[in-house]
Formats: sequence, structure tokens, C-alpha cells
Amino acid sequence: MKPFILLTSCLLFAAPVFAGGVDALKSFVAETRTARAAFMQTVTDQNGKLRQKSEGVLAFSRPGKFRWQYQKPYEQLIVGDGSKLWIYDMDLDQVTVRKLGDALGNSPAALLAGNNDIDRHYVLKDAGTRDGLDWLDARPRDQDGTFVSVRMGFAQNVLMSMELKDGFGQTTVLKFSKLEKNAAVGGSEFKFTPPKNADVIVD
Repeated sequence: MKPFILLTSCLLFAAPVFAGGVDALKSFVAETRTARAAFMQTVTDQNGKLRQKSEGVLAFSRPGKFRWQYQKPYEQLIVGDGSKLWIYDMDLDQVTVRKLGDALGNSPAALLAGNNDIDRHYVLKDAGTRDGLDWLDARPRDQDGTFVSVRMGFAQNVLMSMELKDGFGQTTVLKFSKLEKNAAVGGSEFKFTPPKNADVIVD
């Protein structure tokens, strides 16, 4: 199974140096309009066995626009243009498109690229310190979502990691690097036109 997180998807920082994880996240939402980063992603099953390992780059422009590009081991592009979500599997030459709508608010992507209304969709609490990071725990209020919990770890004003647990016991870990807050991003990065001969599926 190829990687997909809606992230979609997925990123960063902005918090007082001594703040806890919740304060760090709220500062990030208030202060970060755009961002770029590289990421490494692993997926393990309920027994801790590695199922997937991938890497790529991402960018977002709040609210609701993001570009999540897997580069290794498979190429896959996920674009949220503010109204639609496009998923392009390059190996299969297949595009899946669906309405973004409220799905963004109920997904982990809302913690990065959503609006300021985080408390509407998540119950937030500080989760202590581990591995040198200050963590928060975010539990979705909507129990019908893919993920049952999301954790975010901050260090020195930078979001370094996210841990997402799904209803099947799998854990997805994202580690970020080369983070650039309020980066210059062009509107074209959040637009997607299916390749001419691609198979397009409307979900």
C-alpha cells in the first residue's frame, strides 16, 4: 500500500521558548501563514513492525491549501486547492479527486493548513516531554475520522515530529527538516491539472 496522509496532510513551529505543546500549536496557527519542509514518514503496525517508509517535501498556505509530494520510494502528489483534494499516483497514472469541504477540519491536515478553529475539531492537552521535545495530544471530536489521536512534538520553536494513530492500531510518524516558516509560495503550487491521458476518478 502506497503512503497517503491528509495530511494531508502535513509542519511547523512558532511558540514561546518555554511554552507547552498546546501553546506552541496555537502560536503556530496564529502566526504561520505559509511553510515549506522536507519530511520522512514511517508506518508501523500494532506490533511495531515497519510497514512503510517514505520521504518527500511539502508546502502549505493557510487556510486550506497544501502540496504534499512523496518522492521515495514511490512518487505520489497530493494537492489541496482550497475546494478540492487531488491525489495523483504517478506509477498508475491515476488521479482521484474529491471535495475538500469539512474533511480538512476533521483531519490532521487541519493542524497545519486549516483555519484557526482547532478547538472545534480537536480536544487538545499537553503531553509532557519526550526525546527532548514538548508534546501535545490532539483527540478528534469526530470519532468517524481515520485517526484516533495525533501527537505533535516541538523543540526550540520548531515542530519536529507528528505521531498519528489510526483505528487499526497503525502508527504513522512524520519527522520534519529544513523547515521554512512563512515561506514564499506561489498560487500555482496549489493548483493541479490531471495529465492528458491519466485515469480520473471522482470520489
